Amino acid sequence: MALILVTGASTGLGHNTASALADDGHDVVVHIRNQARLKEADDIAQWKGVVIGDLTELDETRDVARQASRFGRFDAVIHNAGTMQSSEAAAVNTVAPYVLTALMDKPARLIYLSSSMHRSGSTDLRRLTAGAASYSDSKLWVTTLALAFASRWNGTSSHAVDPGWVPTRMGGAGAPDDLTAGHQTQVRLATHPDVTPVTGGYWYHQQVQTPHPAAQDEDFQAHLIDVLESHTGVPLD
Repeated sequence: MALILVTGASTGLGHNTASALADDGHDVVVHIRNQARLKEADDIAQWKGVVIGDLTELDETRDVARQASRFGRFDAVIHNAGTMQSSEAAAVNTVAPYVLTALMDKPARLIYLSSSMHRSGSTDLRRLTAGAASYSDSKLWVTTLALAFASRWNGTSSHAVDPGWVPTRMGGAGAPDDLTAGHQTQVRLATHPDVTPVTGGYWYHQQVQTPHPAAQDEDFQAHLIDVLESHTGVPLD
């Protein structure tokens, strides 16, 4: 049995991921954006716990890290929370995963949600600090973080996952990918004893693929971390 945190778990892929993990007998802590989302939930009893905070706000993201840390060291953290709104994309899709990773005890496994759209993202990090990032930009950057963390800490693996374009509230009812396949890779990476590669994979439907070259570029990885440290005031160990 593993202790697992899933961010953005009130609906969609995050909720499906958390539910599948709980059904498998794991202790699942879910993150949701606000109390209104909590009131909408009808399955609170299946969770080990709930943490609440708006990941568009740096102070609230810090508080989410504090709330989560009360449960102890997680076996896995799945950074699922995401948005396609340009005004919030960098904060939710890149900055929040960075801050949570930097502030929480390092889990055995880190999983970050990417997207096939990361391949059209920009490496111009002035867009991050200027609040001008697109969804694609933010997904390139979080994929870069996932691969940067892959060899950073002993005892911690890190992967990025493209869940596909699935029919959730964010993906839309007409999305062509399979909804169940959208969370199966995250569940496997969080819990399966035999994952190959052990760390540093970019995954789509349980298969490893090649990401944007910048995501594997060590110089760009280091530059992104430097920018995020300066932008947030949160250093990375």
